[in-house]
Amino acid sequence: MSKETIIKSNQITPGITIVLEDKVFRVESCVKVTVAKGVPFIKTKLKNLMSEEMLEKNFKVDQEVEEVKLNDRRLEYLYMEGKKHLFLDIDDLQQVLVDQEVIGNKVNYLKEGIVVSALFYGDAIFSIDLPKFLELVVVKIEDLDPSMAMSASNRLAVVETGARLEVPMFIESGDIIKVDTKLDEYVQRL
Repeated sequence: MSKETIIKSNQITPGITIVLEDKVFRVESCVKVTVAKGVPFIKTKLKNLMSEEMLEKNFKVDQEVEEVKLNDRRLEYLYMEGKKHLFLDIDDLQQVLVDQEVIGNKVNYLKEGIVVSALFYGDAIFSIDLPKFLELVVVKIEDLDPSMAMSASNRLAVVETGARLEVPMFIESGDIIKVDTKLDEYVQRL
C-alpha cells in the first residue's frame, strides 16, 4: 500500500511525488525564491502523473504538503479486454486492468508478453513505462508520402503492434527491427 507523509514545502525536492487536489504529481524542479521586499516562496514545476501535463505551483515557506510513495510494480501485457488492457502482476500473479487513458500512445508498442514498469498509488495505476528498446516484426512496408518524407532514403513500416515508423529502404516485410520506444525511432535490423 502507498504511504502518505506530511512534509513542509522547504523539504520538497525533485523526484518526490505529492498530492494536490486529489491529483498525483511528480516534482520536476523546485527553487526557493526570495524577493527584496516580499515573502520568500518555493517555486515548483510539477508533472501530473495521470495526464503528463506540466504545472507551475508556488508554495509558502513551511506550507504543509502531502508526499506519497508510489509502488513500482512489473506487469506483463496479456491482451485487450473491452476498452481496457489486461496485465499480469509478475510478483503476485494478480490480473490488473488498465484504462486506455493511462496507456496513451504507448499502446503502439504493446504486445503479448511485454513487461512494463507501472506506478501505483493504492490500487490506481498512474503510468506505465515501456522497455526502452523492443524487437518487433515488420508486417507491412509503405512508401512515404512525398510531402512527409524526411529523406528520400526512408519509407514507412508498420510493425506487429500497429506502430508506424520511418525505416531505411532496405527494410522489408518480415524483418525484425529494434525500435526505440521513447523516441519512436528505428534503431537497427536484427
